[in-house]
Amino acid sequence: MQRVSKLFQPALIIPKNATIKSQDITSKSQRLMLEQGLIRQAGNGTFYLLPLLQRSLQKAVDLIDRHMEAVGAQKMVLPLLTSAELWKKSGRLGATEAGTPTELLQTTDRHGKVQILGPTHEESITSLLAAIAPVTYRQFPLRLYQISTKFRDEMKPRFGLMRAKEFLMKDLYTFDVDRARCQETYDSVNEAYGRLFREIGVPFVKVAGDCGTMGGSLSHEYHFPSEVGEDVLIRCTRCGMHTNAELFPALSERCKSCETGSDTFERQAGIEVAHAFILEDRYTKALEATCLAANGKPVPLQMGCYGIGVTRLLAASIEVLSSEKEIRWPVALAPYRVCIITPKAGSKEEAQATPWVGKLHDDLQSLANCAGDVIVDDRTQLTIGKRLLDARKMGYPVVVVVGAKAASEEKLELHDVAAGTEVSLPYSDTLSAVAEILTAAKRSEHPAAMQNDRNKVAQKL
Repeated sequence: MQRVSKLFQPALIIPKNATIKSQDITSKSQRLMLEQGLIRQAGNGTFYLLPLLQRSLQKAVDLIDRHMEAVGAQKMVLPLLTSAELWKKSGRLGATEAGTPTELLQTTDRHGKVQILGPTHEESITSLLAAIAPVTYRQFPLRLYQISTKFRDEMKPRFGLMRAKEFLMKDLYTFDVDRARCQETYDSVNEAYGRLFREIGVPFVKVAGDCGTMGGSLSHEYHFPSEVGEDVLIRCTRCGMHTNAELFPALSERCKSCETGSDTFERQAGIEVAHAFILEDRYTKALEATCLAANGKPVPLQMGCYGIGVTRLLAASIEVLSSEKEIRWPVALAPYRVCIITPKAGSKEEAQATPWVGKLHDDLQSLANCAGDVIVDDRTQLTIGKRLLDARKMGYPVVVVVGAKAASEEKLELHDVAAGTEVSLPYSDTLSAVAEILTAAKRSEHPAAMQNDRNKVAQKL
């Protein structure tokens, strides 16, 4: 049984009238995560990820793994350190830039060799393919990914986990024998991204992106719309075309996707959580990663790369869904889905209602979408009201209170936190209602649909 009293959860208590420096806490999600003991700042742009957030992080990793396996991707681990010489060969590091301050975090070993603590690993994975080249065309497509710590020497880290110096990222690298098959892979992975983000349940927008320093010929970004977002997204109101403003510098221009050339656009800010690129032979040609074509001749591999900021995904979800005072999680990423609140020590109902707690915990564990996701707030020195407030602040999707009504009426209080509903139900009906709430959340592919499902549950109750 998981107990709140045993959690390592050092919350940051901010006095009510305290003046907070803007450079210290720069976003709602950062403040809420600090206040609820999900993260603790270690240094400028670095954070401790505490046990509750680690649970959510593992859920995100498991979810990503499942969707990557569905497109035939194989998981591996690349070295964190990459030789600066490889970055010079690819052209992403100038001949005189090694060892000089840039966004690339660099280190020099005792032999004077410069190594890159990379934000991405295109050079590393391509050098691996080059080392075994040429490979027969029959072994492609090849899709390799990792989920690992990345580094960026940010000038001004901000927004907590959304722009940190150290972060967790999923990076997938794909290799195909020609451009047409590379496009097929690109379409397949982007479809998987769409399924992944629909399952998470936070509203997202896919937009055309800038290839930038990555290079290549095609790019798309995935954003959670939010006023904190540092990107500006443009949407044509006539045809629905979405693009990053970086590709659309003048709003007076006409939409190239519309037959009528519409000049009416909407702007919104977005937090980028994922990015996809077709790189073609941008890296494989420079690093000599080839395959043997059907005619027996070596040709450069066609490459794609696909990233998801995993720690940023968690912070962005909280930023978008939460209120100023309470965290709201997408159910798929909540650290625990159900919180049970026990009777207060010394209360009239303690002796009669406490035996319900163990049975309720075990029965909830047997429900679909609930196994391993139940935590008991056993801090019996606190009132039920105080613990209910804490549970709402943490954003557990479902809270079940074993209180006075359990003793007097044999009923439990069921709180659907996201829907904002509260009902008192007999024991068996409570189990059914929890199962229905969580099943509806898992089934829904969009928050609007999720809310409709929750409303149906509330009406039925």
